[in-house]
Amino acid sequence: MSSFLSRAALAASSIAVLILSPMNPVLAAEVVDTHSYANSAEVRTTHLVIDLDVDFAKRRLKGVTELQFEKLKPDADRIVLDTRALDVRSAEASADGKAWAATQFVLGANDAVLGQSLTVSLPAGATRVRIVYSTKPEATGLQWLKPAQTAGKKQPFLFSQSEAIHARSWLPLQDSPAVRATYEASVKTPKGLRAVMSAEMSDQPDAAGRWTFKMPQPIPSYLIALAVGDIAFQSMGPRTGVYAEPATLKAAAYEFAETETTLAVCEKLFGPYRWGRYDLMVLPPSFPFGGMENPRLTFVTPTVITGDRLLVSLIAHELAHSWSGNLVTNATWEDFWLNEGFTEYLTYRLTEAQFGKARGDMERIIGVASLKTDFALAKSDEDRKLVRAFPAKDPDEVFSSIPYERGALFLVWLESKFGRETFDRFLRSWFDDHAFQSATTPQFIAYLNDKLLKAQPGKVSAAQIDAWISQPALPADAVYATSDALTKVDAGRDAWLAGTTTLDAIGAEKWSVQEWEHFFEGFPKTATAAQLKALDTRFKLTGSPNAIIASDWYKLAIDSGQAAALMPQIEAYLGHVGRMKLISPIYRALAATEAGKAQAKAIYKKVGSGYHPIAQQTVERILKGS
Repeated sequence: MSSFLSRAALAASSIAVLILSPMNPVLAAEVVDTHSYANSAEVRTTHLVIDLDVDFAKRRLKGVTELQFEKLKPDADRIVLDTRALDVRSAEASADGKAWAATQFVLGANDAVLGQSLTVSLPAGATRVRIVYSTKPEATGLQWLKPAQTAGKKQPFLFSQSEAIHARSWLPLQDSPAVRATYEASVKTPKGLRAVMSAEMSDQPDAAGRWTFKMPQPIPSYLIALAVGDIAFQSMGPRTGVYAEPATLKAAAYEFAETETTLAVCEKLFGPYRWGRYDLMVLPPSFPFGGMENPRLTFVTPTVITGDRLLVSLIAHELAHSWSGNLVTNATWEDFWLNEGFTEYLTYRLTEAQFGKARGDMERIIGVASLKTDFALAKSDEDRKLVRAFPAKDPDEVFSSIPYERGALFLVWLESKFGRETFDRFLRSWFDDHAFQSATTPQFIAYLNDKLLKAQPGKVSAAQIDAWISQPALPADAVYATSDALTKVDAGRDAWLAGTTTLDAIGAEKWSVQEWEHFFEGFPKTATAAQLKALDTRFKLTGSPNAIIASDWYKLAIDSGQAAALMPQIEAYLGHVGRMKLISPIYRALAATEAGKAQAKAIYKKVGSGYHPIAQQTVERILKGS
């Protein structure tokens, strides 16, 4: 069914990967990953052995990564890896892991996005290589925090963010989501600091101060994760717990106390959880995302810790990735919707199952509003499609809600066509039949055709599928949620703005975060200073402890031209929060005028060094107008 997609640009690339193998079973004979140098069609990594020393003074990791591999092409005499700004010292090869001998290696020309290829010669009979190297302070996949940037203010902190193609900045490997490998690791930390990884973990360091890890299930490189700092742990259930700095741990454990329940709901809907434990790692505020679905250990922003458990849909989303994304992974970054569209759909289903249909529908409507915003911001029709005909040079640059929300709408539409019970069986079989595999959009379409379309002919056509996948406009028959609660929010907002009711009468003191988001989403940019002052006086929006409400409020003030008096608070907010979803709208609103752009640049100059490199790149693109 690949005729649904234009793959001309992909086919023209020389980077071919994904041959069927026992460790990395993929249905397609060949897939092209334009974001990796790896020669995975010839030599494929099956296991990694990682040994690292953490040096906070020099802001570097130093150590050795061993790659065990299988030759898919028997006469292959080289393995090609991805690197970015790594200081490679030496390479060795071995046939048995005991007798190691130096081997030649060559670093290719540097590309600003892809980094450098690392080509290692393979002597006859070699089954593994190991690379001695160190990272550089500018590694895009690592953020080194000073004690002042942490909750405890006493110890430094390090965390990784490998998605999309940042694992290569701290590990030399085949950095493609098509390549899945198991791994084991040993990490030496300064005394008093703990290391955690997306793997089975030791509770204590060994005598040499090394923390040890083992990931027995094969995962793509972007799911390898590391954090080091003053980290404590609290159990939340038989399979769940939370890691955090001691100053944050109690609040985090309260906020996420229902995680075990959510896990049980997931299993009931989508099948068995296959990763052993599901723990959370609460990172400092500079973490650039809401959450990162590293298997066994989701990394999560502290901005969802509000004391009222109203933002835990984020945890449902990251947990759902244990099926869509981690268990079944997009084989290329052009297929990103297979991760995020599926996960967003599962998240709404989980929210509905756990908190009721009304809450689920509110979340869906908020998601569609985000989709409409990103449709308007998209620079071309290519960016509005689920699958681009021509790959973006940098997968981070085109990151938006479109693969999330458009993908979820596509699955809602399929559910409406075949019925929820039938579609649930289809989803579960998709996860079961593709467990621990990487998949492409054509593979999904072929599976959809085989399992649903053929069984019920005439319900869905090839042209309809193509409209969802590869056409820029949303299909006219998309199925949208409705919400009585959000309709009342609209009515209350509009009546107050028209002067026919009071702020006390609209009932906002009882609103959920979702209702507040919708309230701000529909607010006109013509709001007056008096109206904004009344809102702030009544609901104390400036300095709100809820980071989402605060972001929406500051954006509204800027859009309305009424932010002058709030600039100290806006600057303080941008200096404390690093989550891109919350800071990007504020920078974008400021950058809409020349005066505002000058203010944004001045603020960024002061606070930008505290952002993760990924967030820095995003903000800099906004300020450059690109």
